[in-house]
Amino acid sequence: MRTIPIAAAFSLALLATSALAAEKPDMTTAAKVLFSRPKLPSDQPPHPVGFYAKGCLAGGVQLPINGPDWQVMRLSRNRNWGMPQLVAFLEKFANDAHDKDGWPGLLVGDMSQPRGGPMPTGHASHQIGLDVDIWYDPMPSHWLSRDEREKTSASSLTKAGTHFDMLPDRWPKGLEKVLKRAASYPEVERIFVNPGVKKRLCETAGADRDWLRQLRPYYLHNDHFHVRLRCPAGATECTHQAPTAAGDGCGKDLDYWLSGQPWKPPPKPTKPPEKPVKPVKPPPPLTLAGLPKPCIDVLYAPDGGGKPAYAYDPLAGPGPLKAGAGGGADPIGKVIGRDGTGASVGN
Repeated sequence: MRTIPIAAAFSLALLATSALAAEKPDMTTAAKVLFSRPKLPSDQPPHPVGFYAKGCLAGGVQLPINGPDWQVMRLSRNRNWGMPQLVAFLEKFANDAHDKDGWPGLLVGDMSQPRGGPMPTGHASHQIGLDVDIWYDPMPSHWLSRDEREKTSASSLTKAGTHFDMLPDRWPKGLEKVLKRAASYPEVERIFVNPGVKKRLCETAGADRDWLRQLRPYYLHNDHFHVRLRCPAGATECTHQAPTAAGDGCGKDLDYWLSGQPWKPPPKPTKPPEKPVKPVKPPPPLTLAGLPKPCIDVLYAPDGGGKPAYAYDPLAGPGPLKAGAGGGADPIGKVIGRDGTGASVGN
């Protein structure tokens, strides 16, 4: 059999790579499909592109799946990527919550995909590396196995079949301190919580209430809270979100969410239409053409460093857990029912 010299083989590989790089961007496939394919971040300087719900992430940085006071859940999703500021925030928040508030540790849900962008399941936002979901459950006292991280669900704080009716016995001890701690950092833009969680905090916060304005009631969020960071200084391609309104957010805004109005279906027409109504076609999926133009470069850039979350051994922690870390040996939550995601839809 004839062999190809090494130099020639290398030249062929370069040609193949060049041909791939010269390939025209796919502007017709749904962006959520395209951005779910890369397993590693782009080899670019870290920067967020676009808005939280319409953008992408260049040069994403990975949060280690284990830390002295945090553990990443759902490793199969490979969604523990974000801006360096988000990773630094989580490491600092986990440490402060443990050392200053006595919280056993954080269970970290979805951050972003390696290159951000729309996700095929679970979220409308989390696209630019500045969002993270954190379970209300405290971290247990052992390294969770791969199976536990996939099959254990976050504990809902609300009654089944309701939108915001709380289960008092499900409220973890010290959760108020953890949420207040999260809201205290200047880089935090807002924190999405269930309306029932916001109501309880409004009732128990006492005189110190400035931090409550950062906690915004929103659909679901019955088993986790969602922290969003501000666009970092100098991030010229990041679209800022309007700041939260003044006040503690415990008035009319919360009343609206507790009224049940957000969940009411649209009113039915009072009389049937005179002419047959054509079925409304669903809108076409968002494609690469609908995202900020720099996202084309992000998607097609060479791979950066690291490896996917699922490639790490979840039982190989960075060392022993901190003294007092972990909420007990029993598994958190319960075996997954529902959709098994623990993710929030629509934000």
